[in-house]
Amino acid sequence: MNRLGNFALIIGLLLGIVGGLYYSWGINPVEYIDSSPDSLREDFKSDYLTLIASAYAATGDADRARARLAWVQITDPASTLGRLAQNRLADGRPEAEARALAQLATMLGERPLPLIASPTPRGAATTTPVPPSPTATPTATPSPTTSPTATASAPFSLSTKEKICNPALQEAQIQILVLDAAGHGVPGVKALVVWDTGQDIFFTGLKPELGPGFADFTMQEGVTYSLQLSQGDGLETGVAVESCTDTDGEPFAGSWLFTYQQSTSP
Repeated sequence: MNRLGNFALIIGLLLGIVGGLYYSWGINPVEYIDSSPDSLREDFKSDYLTLIASAYAATGDADRARARLAWVQITDPASTLGRLAQNRLADGRPEAEARALAQLATMLGERPLPLIASPTPRGAATTTPVPPSPTATPTATPSPTTSPTATASAPFSLSTKEKICNPALQEAQIQILVLDAAGHGVPGVKALVVWDTGQDIFFTGLKPELGPGFADFTMQEGVTYSLQLSQGDGLETGVAVESCTDTDGEPFAGSWLFTYQQSTSP
Protein backbone atom coordinates (compact mmCIF):
# COMPACT_ATOMS: atom_id res chain seq x y z
CA MET A 1 0.00 0.00 0.00
CA ASN A 2 1.41 3.38 -1.00
CA ARG A 3 1.59 6.51 1.15
CA LEU A 4 -1.67 7.89 -0.29
CA GLY A 5 -3.49 4.71 0.74
CA ASN A 6 -2.06 4.84 4.28
CA PHE A 7 -3.05 8.49 4.59
CA ALA A 8 -6.62 7.76 3.46
CA LEU A 9 -6.86 4.87 5.97
CA ILE A 10 -5.73 7.08 8.85
CA ILE A 11 -8.15 9.85 7.88
CA GLY A 12 -11.00 7.31 7.71
CA LEU A 13 -10.20 5.96 11.17
CA LEU A 14 -10.08 9.45 12.67
CA LEU A 15 -13.39 10.39 11.06
CA GLY A 16 -14.97 7.19 12.40
CA ILE A 17 -13.76 7.88 15.95
CA VAL A 18 -14.93 11.51 15.87
CA GLY A 19 -18.30 10.48 14.46
CA GLY A 20 -18.76 7.80 17.12
CA LEU A 21 -17.92 10.21 19.94
CA TYR A 22 -20.28 12.84 18.55
CA TYR A 23 -23.14 10.32 18.35
CA SER A 24 -22.59 8.86 21.84
CA TRP A 25 -22.04 12.22 23.57
CA GLY A 26 -24.19 14.63 21.61
CA ILE A 27 -26.95 12.79 19.75
CA ASN A 28 -27.70 9.76 21.93
CA PRO A 29 -25.95 10.07 25.32
CA VAL A 30 -26.51 7.54 28.08
CA GLU A 31 -29.25 8.63 30.50
CA TYR A 32 -29.68 7.36 34.05
CA ILE A 33 -33.31 7.47 35.15
CA ASP A 34 -34.78 6.42 38.51
CA SER A 35 -31.51 4.98 39.81
CA SER A 36 -31.88 2.72 42.83
CA PRO A 37 -30.25 3.33 46.25
CA ASP A 38 -27.67 0.58 45.68
CA SER A 39 -26.15 2.73 42.91
CA LEU A 40 -25.45 5.61 45.31
CA ARG A 41 -21.91 6.64 46.16
CA GLU A 42 -20.69 5.05 49.41
CA ASP A 43 -21.03 8.19 51.56
CA PHE A 44 -24.53 8.84 50.20
CA LYS A 45 -25.43 5.20 50.80
CA SER A 46 -24.29 5.55 54.43
CA ASP A 47 -26.57 8.58 54.81
CA TYR A 48 -29.45 6.61 53.28
CA LEU A 49 -28.92 3.69 55.69
CA THR A 50 -28.80 6.13 58.60
CA LEU A 51 -32.13 7.62 57.53
CA ILE A 52 -33.68 4.14 57.37
CA ALA A 53 -32.40 3.39 60.88
CA SER A 54 -33.61 6.73 62.25
CA ALA A 55 -37.05 6.21 60.75
CA TYR A 56 -37.21 2.74 62.33
CA ALA A 57 -36.14 4.17 65.70
CA ALA A 58 -38.96 6.72 65.46
CA THR A 59 -41.75 4.38 64.25
CA GLY A 60 -40.70 0.86 65.22
CA ASP A 61 -42.00 -0.40 61.84
CA ALA A 62 -39.72 -3.39 61.21
CA ASP A 63 -41.42 -4.49 57.98
CA ARG A 64 -40.99 -1.07 56.40
CA ALA A 65 -37.34 -0.93 57.49
CA ARG A 66 -36.67 -4.33 55.90
CA ALA A 67 -38.39 -3.23 52.68
CA ARG A 68 -36.25 -0.11 52.52
CA LEU A 69 -33.07 -2.09 53.18
CA ALA A 70 -33.96 -4.42 50.32
CA TRP A 71 -33.61 -1.48 47.96
CA VAL A 72 -29.97 -1.02 48.98
CA GLN A 73 -29.14 -4.65 48.12
CA ILE A 74 -26.42 -5.26 50.72
CA THR A 75 -25.48 -8.89 51.39
CA ASP A 76 -25.33 -8.70 55.21
CA PRO A 77 -27.37 -5.69 56.36
CA ALA A 78 -27.14 -6.48 60.09
CA SER A 79 -23.33 -6.55 60.14
CA THR A 80 -23.13 -3.57 57.76
CA LEU A 81 -25.35 -1.48 60.02
CA GLY A 82 -23.35 -2.49 63.09
CA ARG A 83 -20.07 -1.43 61.48
CA LEU A 84 -21.64 1.78 60.20
CA ALA A 85 -22.81 2.65 63.72
CA GLN A 86 -19.24 2.42 65.00
CA ASN A 87 -17.84 4.37 62.05
CA ARG A 88 -20.38 7.20 62.38
CA LEU A 89 -19.60 7.53 66.06
CA ALA A 90 -15.84 7.48 65.43
CA ASP A 91 -16.30 10.20 62.79
CA GLY A 92 -17.95 12.46 65.34
CA ARG A 93 -21.51 12.07 64.04
CA PRO A 94 -24.39 12.49 66.54
CA GLU A 95 -24.70 9.63 69.02
CA ALA A 96 -28.41 9.32 68.21
CA GLU A 97 -27.53 8.22 64.66
CA ALA A 98 -25.20 5.49 65.91
CA ARG A 99 -27.76 4.24 68.42
CA ALA A 100 -30.47 4.11 65.73
CA LEU A 101 -28.17 2.09 63.47
CA ALA A 102 -27.30 -0.26 66.33
CA GLN A 103 -30.99 -0.66 67.19
CA LEU A 104 -31.85 -1.63 63.62
CA ALA A 105 -28.87 -4.02 63.47
CA THR A 106 -30.11 -5.68 66.68
CA MET A 107 -33.58 -6.10 65.21
CA LEU A 108 -32.00 -7.83 62.19
CA GLY A 109 -30.10 -10.23 64.43
CA GLU A 110 -26.74 -8.55 64.86
CA ARG A 111 -25.28 -8.39 68.36
CA PRO A 112 -24.11 -4.78 68.47
CA LEU A 113 -20.73 -3.70 69.76
CA PRO A 114 -20.76 -1.33 72.74
CA LEU A 115 -21.06 2.28 71.64
CA ILE A 116 -18.63 4.80 73.06
CA ALA A 117 -20.27 8.19 73.50
CA SER A 118 -17.10 10.27 73.17
CA PRO A 119 -14.64 8.41 70.93
CA THR A 120 -11.09 9.55 70.32
CA PRO A 121 -10.94 11.18 66.85
CA ARG A 122 -9.15 9.17 64.22
CA GLY A 123 -5.48 10.02 64.08
CA ALA A 124 -5.55 11.81 67.44
CA ALA A 125 -2.94 11.10 70.11
CA THR A 126 -4.05 8.79 72.93
CA THR A 127 -1.45 9.92 75.46
CA THR A 128 -2.25 12.45 78.15
CA PRO A 129 -1.45 15.93 76.80
CA VAL A 130 1.26 17.90 78.59
CA PRO A 131 0.22 21.49 79.43
CA PRO A 132 2.43 24.13 77.82
CA SER A 133 4.91 26.14 79.84
CA PRO A 134 3.41 29.38 81.20
CA THR A 135 6.32 31.33 79.81
CA ALA A 136 5.71 30.05 76.31
CA THR A 137 2.01 30.90 76.16
CA PRO A 138 1.43 33.51 73.43
CA THR A 139 -0.97 36.35 74.01
CA ALA A 140 -3.43 37.77 71.52
CA THR A 141 -5.54 40.89 71.55
CA PRO A 142 -9.07 40.11 70.28
CA SER A 143 -10.52 42.50 67.76
CA PRO A 144 -13.84 43.97 68.96
CA THR A 145 -15.09 44.25 65.39
CA THR A 146 -14.64 40.56 64.50
CA SER A 147 -17.91 38.91 63.45
CA PRO A 148 -18.73 35.37 64.65
CA THR A 149 -17.63 32.71 62.22
CA ALA A 150 -18.85 29.17 61.62
CA THR A 151 -16.65 26.41 63.00
CA ALA A 152 -15.53 24.20 60.11
CA SER A 153 -16.59 20.98 61.86
CA ALA A 154 -19.69 22.36 63.58
CA PRO A 155 -22.95 20.87 62.31
CA PHE A 156 -26.01 22.84 61.33
CA SER A 157 -28.85 22.65 63.83
CA LEU A 158 -32.53 23.12 63.08
CA SER A 159 -33.56 26.53 64.43
CA THR A 160 -37.13 26.82 63.09
CA LYS A 161 -39.69 24.68 61.30
CA GLU A 162 -42.44 26.72 59.67
CA LYS A 163 -45.56 25.76 57.75
CA ILE A 164 -45.84 27.80 54.55
CA CYS A 165 -49.30 28.59 53.17
CA ASN A 166 -48.48 30.46 49.98
CA PRO A 167 -51.01 30.03 47.15
CA ALA A 168 -48.43 31.45 44.73
CA LEU A 169 -46.47 28.19 45.05
CA GLN A 170 -47.80 25.88 42.38
CA GLU A 171 -46.45 22.76 44.14
CA ALA A 172 -46.01 21.73 47.77
CA GLN A 173 -42.36 21.94 48.73
CA ILE A 174 -39.82 21.07 51.38
CA GLN A 175 -37.80 24.28 51.59
CA ILE A 176 -34.55 24.60 53.52
CA LEU A 177 -32.53 27.67 54.45
CA VAL A 178 -28.98 27.03 55.67
CA LEU A 179 -27.17 29.85 57.49
CA ASP A 180 -23.73 30.20 59.01
CA ALA A 181 -23.14 31.61 62.49
CA ALA A 182 -23.31 35.17 61.18
CA GLY A 183 -26.69 34.57 59.50
CA HIS A 184 -25.35 34.38 55.93
CA GLY A 185 -26.65 31.79 53.48
CA VAL A 186 -24.35 28.82 52.88
CA PRO A 187 -24.31 27.35 49.34
CA GLY A 188 -23.37 23.80 48.41
CA VAL A 189 -24.88 22.08 51.46
CA LYS A 190 -26.28 18.64 50.59
CA ALA A 191 -29.73 17.59 51.80
CA LEU A 192 -31.03 14.02 51.61
CA VAL A 193 -34.75 13.26 51.47
CA VAL A 194 -36.13 9.70 51.68
CA TRP A 195 -39.60 8.23 51.30
CA ASP A 196 -41.06 4.72 51.07
CA THR A 197 -40.15 4.08 47.45
CA GLY A 198 -37.16 6.30 46.77
CA GLN A 199 -34.76 9.04 47.73
CA ASP A 200 -33.33 12.26 46.32
CA ILE A 201 -30.45 14.63 46.99
CA PHE A 202 -30.55 18.38 46.51
CA PHE A 203 -28.17 21.24 47.27
CA THR A 204 -28.41 24.81 48.48
CA GLY A 205 -27.36 27.64 46.20
CA LEU A 206 -28.90 26.38 42.96
CA LYS A 207 -31.50 29.18 43.03
CA PRO A 208 -29.34 32.24 43.78
CA GLU A 209 -32.28 34.58 43.26
CA LEU A 210 -33.76 33.11 46.47
CA GLY A 211 -30.48 33.30 48.39
CA PRO A 212 -27.27 31.23 48.47
CA GLY A 213 -28.48 29.10 51.38
CA PHE A 214 -31.87 28.20 49.88
CA ALA A 215 -32.99 24.90 48.35
CA ASP A 216 -36.30 23.18 47.73
CA PHE A 217 -37.77 19.79 46.93
CA THR A 218 -41.24 19.12 45.48
CA MET A 219 -43.50 16.89 47.60
CA GLN A 220 -46.32 14.62 46.49
CA GLU A 221 -49.59 14.40 48.40
CA GLY A 222 -50.04 11.23 50.42
CA VAL A 223 -46.28 10.64 50.76
CA THR A 224 -44.35 11.00 54.03
CA TYR A 225 -40.73 12.13 53.86
CA SER A 226 -37.65 12.17 56.09
CA LEU A 227 -35.10 14.97 55.75
CA GLN A 228 -31.49 15.28 56.83
CA LEU A 229 -28.59 17.61 56.02
CA SER A 230 -25.25 15.95 55.31
CA GLN A 231 -23.76 18.33 57.91
CA GLY A 232 -26.81 18.39 60.16
CA ASP A 233 -27.07 17.04 63.68
CA GLY A 234 -30.60 15.66 63.48
CA LEU A 235 -33.24 13.97 61.36
CA GLU A 236 -36.69 15.33 60.53
CA THR A 237 -39.32 12.61 60.03
CA GLY A 238 -43.01 12.65 59.20
CA VAL A 239 -42.76 15.54 56.72
CA ALA A 240 -45.83 15.62 54.47
CA VAL A 241 -48.07 17.96 52.50
CA GLU A 242 -50.27 20.01 54.83
CA SER A 243 -53.63 21.52 53.99
CA CYS A 244 -53.96 25.31 53.73
CA THR A 245 -56.92 27.54 52.90
CA ASP A 246 -56.90 30.62 50.67
CA THR A 247 -58.88 33.82 51.22
CA ASP A 248 -61.90 32.30 49.47
CA GLY A 249 -61.89 29.28 51.77
CA GLU A 250 -60.56 26.95 49.09
CA PRO A 251 -58.01 24.35 50.27
CA PHE A 252 -54.58 24.04 48.69
CA ALA A 253 -51.36 22.17 49.39
CA GLY A 254 -49.03 23.76 51.93
CA SER A 255 -45.24 23.61 52.20
CA TRP A 256 -42.63 23.47 54.97
CA LEU A 257 -39.60 25.69 55.59
CA PHE A 258 -36.73 24.29 57.68
CA THR A 259 -34.12 26.82 58.78
CA TYR A 260 -30.73 25.51 59.90
CA GLN A 261 -27.93 27.54 61.46
CA GLN A 262 -24.35 26.70 62.37
CA SER A 263 -22.92 27.27 65.82
CA THR A 264 -20.27 29.93 66.41
CA SER A 265 -16.62 29.21 66.98
CA PRO A 266 -15.39 29.30 70.58
